[in-house]
Amino acid sequence: MIGEDFAQAAVDVTADGSRARLGGLAAPPGFTRASRDAQFLFVNGRFVRDKVVAHAIREAYSDVLHHDRHPAFVLFLDVDPALVDVNVHPTKSEVRFRESSAMHQFVFHALSRALATLVGEKNGARHDYQETKIVPGTFFQSQLGVAQPARSYEALFAAAVVDERRDAAAPTQAPALGYALAQVHGVYIVAQNAAGMVLVDMHAAHERIVYEGLKDALEGNALASQPLLVPIPMTATAEEVEQAALARAELESLGFDAAAAGPRELVIRAVPALLADLDMQGLLRSVLGEMREFGATRVLTERRNELLSTMACHAAVRANRALTVPEMNALLRSMEETERAGSCNHGRPTWVQFGMADLDRLFMRGR
Repeated sequence: MIGEDFAQAAVDVTADGSRARLGGLAAPPGFTRASRDAQFLFVNGRFVRDKVVAHAIREAYSDVLHHDRHPAFVLFLDVDPALVDVNVHPTKSEVRFRESSAMHQFVFHALSRALATLVGEKNGARHDYQETKIVPGTFFQSQLGVAQPARSYEALFAAAVVDERRDAAAPTQAPALGYALAQVHGVYIVAQNAAGMVLVDMHAAHERIVYEGLKDALEGNALASQPLLVPIPMTATAEEVEQAALARAELESLGFDAAAAGPRELVIRAVPALLADLDMQGLLRSVLGEMREFGATRVLTERRNELLSTMACHAAVRANRALTVPEMNALLRSMEETERAGSCNHGRPTWVQFGMADLDRLFMRGR
């Protein structure tokens, strides 16, 4: 039995097309299992297992799920009978889709859209998405609206204009993640919202914010480059110098202008504008390492998200950095405007809600 806790945590999944429809519930990243015992797929009313749909689901969760955990879902896929063959297994527990690639994209986009729910939205109810359409052989997916974050935590927090007096406002007036009260050992933010207390991992949360901004910018060919007034010299290995020359175009698409200044030296003349305040030598070294290991072209196609995740990790606010209350509140507001903000790029949760009943239970109030 999948359980009532799943039903309470899950988000709605819906997608309608001319020859297929997907509906059901999918658990958010924070609700995971050690095994696949909470995965139920029904095709035209029959419980089945299908590699195409299973892979599409794994891909949809790849950005938000920890590598050793498994998602929970109950999904109902209604398909034009002409598009599916149920006679590929004696017990009819497996199916074969005649347009498997199109079906993969249909399921992937529908589930990705549901998992992109913003903090505080009920059951993935969105109003800024257009319908996902399915027609024979071709799928169309609207662009998802991702809020553009500040380029780094300095810019993000410097822009904070939250009035600290609002922290004392009535809890019922608080936004989804509430208002910050304190910071714990430079790692966690404690906030109060209408439901009770919120605990936020500030590094994990900011990593997701930056990551989504980088993805959005790169998809829109808007990952701007910022020229440096004073170029940065960088001691490099011969391999790094060679890789920078071979991947000059790919580096430029990420906002870098780096060229050899000697057999073991690079000079950085421009950097990604979103990440301009970072340790650019360390970031460029990581990017060149990824390109050398996997190939520059593949890094920007098949491994694009892995590369952007590495860049976001460099950019995220570090532990033991003291934040002011306005800075903490600025981070909370950015989380509320960022898709998939419930987990970092590695699948770890970014925040946890403690309801008043949870707190009362901890202190045995009312007993």
